[in-house]
Amino acid sequence: MNTTTFEAFENEARADGFNEVLHRDWEPETVVPEHTHPFDARVAVVQGELWLTCDGSTRHIAAGGTFSIPKGTPHAERYGSLGAHFWVARRN
Repeated sequence: MNTTTFEAFENEARADGFNEVLHRDWEPETVVPEHTHPFDARVAVVQGELWLTCDGSTRHIAAGGTFSIPKGTPHAERYGSLGAHFWVARRN
């Protein structure tokens, strides 16, 4: 996943079977406790940064970074001092 525009991200995601593609914004210093989603998620971080904890391991993901989470996977999120803006594709 090496896309530079939302349109390219959306086109690639839809070609891969993702049925919902949207923008998400998170306020600075937001902490989201461990949770799961009823969908697969593919994410491209556009601005800001976050720390993603999954399976006991924490990953720092800055602008330009990407990650995927299969549905039902427990994970937690912590956003940095600038918050974050990212694109997310969801496959139900």
